[in-house]
Amino acid sequence: MFDLTGKTALITGATGPIGGTLARAGHNHIVASHDVAGSIHVAQDLARSSCELSFPVAALTVDEAELRAAQGSDFAGDVPESARAGTRHNMLGPAVLNADAYPLIKLKCAGFESDGEHLLAHLQIEVRDHRSEFTVPVSYTLSSSELLAQGELPLKQTDLGLAPFTALLGALAVQDEMQLQFHIVARAQ
Repeated sequence: MFDLTGKTALITGATGPIGGTLARAGHNHIVASHDVAGSIHVAQDLARSSCELSFPVAALTVDEAELRAAQGSDFAGDVPESARAGTRHNMLGPAVLNADAYPLIKLKCAGFESDGEHLLAHLQIEVRDHRSEFTVPVSYTLSSSELLAQGELPLKQTDLGLAPFTALLGALAVQDEMQLQFHIVARAQ
């Protein structure tokens, strides 16, 4: 059994280009969680392994400069604090994640299968009481004391039961497409 606590994991979501007639007034976003908690059970037969992870919605960050820089030219430049605060306020509000009513995003692995050098994780993501299922390729390194897992998954906000944020009657719109990336370090219990 491997445990995640504190800053041992990073899950990020990067949105695609902003749309609408006022698209130039917006920017792509990086949303991140540094507060993933949970456990991963690694079975002798890896296909029988499982995991249950969660992270608090209210702790999500928006557009950290270091994370933006790591995403390349589509995320170039720092975002002013006022813009980050506004984006975070909109994201956590009732129209998108509704952090007050749904304080956690939950991830559950219901099995794995081998795909050569990767594992394919059958992942269930719960956002706002909406459950979605995905198959995610995972690269991993396993020792007796530590598990390192990483991967990425293209998805849409609507796949998660969310309506992409829009403002000014759609003149400024966050696009549906996003890229979920994760880097998890779990330690043996």
